[in-house]
Amino acid sequence: MSGELIIGDWGSSRLRLWRVENGSVTGRRQGPGVAHLSEPAAQLAAAVGDWKAEKVVLCGMAGARNGLREAPYVECPANLEAWRSRGIEFDLAGRRVAIAPGVASSRGRPDVMRGEETQIFGALARNPALASGKHCIVLPGTHSKWAVLADGRIESFRTFMTGELFDLLERSSLFAAGDPGEEDSEAGFAEGLSRSGAPSSSLFEARSAQLIGGKSSGWAKGFVSGVLIGAEIAEMTPRGAVTIIGEPELAGRYSRALALKGCEPAILDVEDCTVAGLRLFHADA
Repeated sequence: MSGELIIGDWGSSRLRLWRVENGSVTGRRQGPGVAHLSEPAAQLAAAVGDWKAEKVVLCGMAGARNGLREAPYVECPANLEAWRSRGIEFDLAGRRVAIAPGVASSRGRPDVMRGEETQIFGALARNPALASGKHCIVLPGTHSKWAVLADGRIESFRTFMTGELFDLLERSSLFAAGDPGEEDSEAGFAEGLSRSGAPSSSLFEARSAQLIGGKSSGWAKGFVSGVLIGAEIAEMTPRGAVTIIGEPELAGRYSRALALKGCEPAILDVEDCTVAGLRLFHADA
């Protein structure tokens, strides 16, 4: 590639942009997620700022109904060729904008993803061993995804609202009863994992432990995180090799929870996989 290109992952919670020049990432910027915006086009222009690229390539909620423009879904089983062929492209304020499609599963329970498929295809590019045989990929986040890969195709996946549930609880009164303090969050997380078999009856313990057990709000947040993540993993009952694509702190928590189930997951960097996937979608990047 010659010249400059802007690539980005626009999720519900956050916008992440990268400037690519001559094949290398030379700049990074962030902004609010699509869920928090009434005028996404104006926010994209503000985030791009003085970057001069004539084209922006996006994945994620940029292609949702409340995003820049709705992009289609590719039905499972979805391979790289089908995914790359279903994107959309249009002009926006003097720039070309391309948006990658999402992936949908209509067999059994309906499910959709936007953005995670880009990370998965990027992971396949970075780790060719994932392109043959069956693999389980976990993508923690606002809406955590568990995807099954078969010979490089996304065969199926399931979504858990773990991150969104935690965000909702964090803005409730659940953590208001204890002293501030984040230093014992990991102790709370370990305790929460031990309660994950009964999440609905365990969550209020976060509040009562502050009131009568002297626990801090940080401990309580860690406890709730452990309950929710543990319940997610208990429902999936993973066996064999698992690969996590995520931010270091959250991926580390999933890794510790999976270790209790006898798994030793590999962790891949989410930025590296996202950039690799967007560059695959835009073949000249």
